[in-house]
Amino acid sequence: MLATGAIALAACGRNNADLVEGKKLFVANCGACHTMARAETKGTQGPNLDDAFVQARIDGMNSKTIEGVARHQIGYPRRGSIMPSNLVKGQKADDVAAYVGYAAGKPGKDQGELAAAGQANVSNKPAVEKAGKLVIPAIDGTAFAFKTAAAKAGSVTFDMPNKSPIGHDISLKGPGVNQHGKVVSQGGTSNFTVSLKPGKYTFYCSVPGHEAAGMKGTLTVK
Repeated sequence: MLATGAIALAACGRNNADLVEGKKLFVANCGACHTMARAETKGTQGPNLDDAFVQARIDGMNSKTIEGVARHQIGYPRRGSIMPSNLVKGQKADDVAAYVGYAAGKPGKDQGELAAAGQANVSNKPAVEKAGKLVIPAIDGTAFAFKTAAAKAGSVTFDMPNKSPIGHDISLKGPGVNQHGKVVSQGGTSNFTVSLKPGKYTFYCSVPGHEAAGMKGTLTVK
């Protein structure tokens, strides 16, 4: 149930919000935990924001009210939530809230400049192991920079730099392998070294919900 105080705040409204920037920030900071169709995010740790507001829209709740609820929750997450307070602040929080108000529970797809906002810059080429090291950065909080990777059999060190404030790790599973780096954020690097045999493996983020949200790829070892 939404807090009465949060709904009351919606009446204040917020000027000069940037929906494009709000979508980018939502994808980067919130998408790993929240599903929202217009943002193309599939996080499962937090509430599905479409499910949270679709009936409210049908019942007459407008975008400004949803925006106010979202802005309050950014600053004051519900008790027991894993979401940190003020993950984004100031104008950034206003922009995120405005985009949630615009998009959550709203059918259809974003158009124009808004449609392209927040798309992860994922390479169509594979990450390639060099001198026994394979570098697969985390990007935009919700994806890896590569969907595929290639390596030679033998000892391989996996490095995952992560500039996002959202914690991620690099993990690997496959024939006889189940390895995890440490969870890092804001400039940290997750890594491990493992001996690999020829075959297919899956690299992924093992933080709950992140693999399901799309943080995974295929490693081919020859």
